[in-house]
Amino acid sequence: QVQLVEFGGGLVQAGVSLTLSCVASGGDAFTELSVGWFRQAPGQEREFVASASWSGLTTKYADSVKGRFAISRDNAKNTFYLSMNSLKQEDTGVYYCGASTHRYIASHYDTDYSYWGQGTQVTVSS
Repeated sequence: QVQLVEFGGGLVQAGVSLTLSCVASGGDAFTELSVGWFRQAPGQEREFVASASWSGLTTKYADSVKGRFAISRDNAKNTFYLSMNSLKQEDTGVYYCGASTHRYIASHYDTDYSYWGQGTQVTVSS
């Protein structure tokens, strides 16, 4: 069983940058997993943000974050990241990291992910 722990959420002003981290432990080797980030705003369903294949060479982004966010991973550290630039108020929400056993696919479907972090709050103020 893979455990995921997130770090890096907080309250920031619009326009600044913030990086989230997700550390994996236990279960499958980290390189057997693709990874992703999803978020959930109050009163809304969880939505896809970004994903990366096991190597990090294949990535996918939601249109709303393309060009502002970047997903990356450090397989030696069992850690992946979401670098968020030019944050907007609409980026506010609880951010969840996920890991999928479909290692070659950078999926945008949350049903493809077997493991989830506990979530970290990101609040962007005006």
